Amino acid sequence: MAEPEPFVPRDRPFSLPNLIRTIAGGYIPLIIATLVVFLPLLWMILSSFKQPGEIITMDLKILPESLNFTNYNIAMTTVPFAQFFINSTIVTVVGATVKVLLAILTAYALVFVRFPFKNVIFMLILVALMVPPQVSILPNYILIAGMGGKNTLWGIILPGLGTAFGTFLLRQHFMTLPASILESAEIDGAGHWRRMWQIVVPVSVPSIATVALVTVVSEWNEYIWPLIITDRPETMTLPVGLTLLQNSESNASGWGILMAGAVLVIVPILIVFAALQRYIVAGLTQGSVTG
Repeated sequence: MAEPEPFVPRDRPFSLPNLIRTIAGGYIPLIIATLVVFLPLLWMILSSFKQPGEIITMDLKILPESLNFTNYNIAMTTVPFAQFFINSTIVTVVGATVKVLLAILTAYALVFVRFPFKNVIFMLILVALMVPPQVSILPNYILIAGMGGKNTLWGIILPGLGTAFGTFLLRQHFMTLPASILESAEIDGAGHWRRMWQIVVPVSVPSIATVALVTVVSEWNEYIWPLIITDRPETMTLPVGLTLLQNSESNASGWGILMAGAVLVIVPILIVFAALQRYIVAGLTQGSVTG
């Protein structure tokens, strides 16, 4: 008969070695990572309320002397920020909506529809994930400019309507859904369209919300393509409008104005992120635990 293994006492939860390991391996890296992300954002917000003498100075001043909104007023009147905001909203809403719908349709077809070369198409989607988007800028410009899309909102939206990341993420999640549910719906006479919108989509809300959030953020922050395809303020988006503001306020006294413009650009997307962030972890981990 084998002898029982000797009992090895564990450290108590609040013992000194346990606390040291928890602080050194958990809290300190978390605090450092948070500060790296948050401090530049905080400095930008504080600088947007400062006067030029408080920014261009040898004496470091962290807090502004007063909450002066002059920089915001100048930023919004120097360039047509309202037009930039409308353009960005249209591009983001239309582009993100079409991207998410195409991702849902494509992922559903790759999982639940039988057709030839399905695996080949999925491999091409994986290849698209690895190819940097910058390599397609020149072909897209030639195509869109040839179609008359220069200085138009549809010219900004059209080249980026496909989303390999969203298709891949939803496809991986759809593969974890129990086949018995869809088979029961098929026996009841439900077609693909009804199965997708009444069964697959409702149970996949966290994953779809994750794709939507990533898509909205990328559409709102897109800079290179709108900068290339537009050169008129009437069709510029907010990130490109910041470049126009920088050209207008290129002297040293314009840093506060530029910081105010940057705050105006990021605040809407921060609100969207705060509203949907609880879906990120659920959407990215959904289906990773089975049993």
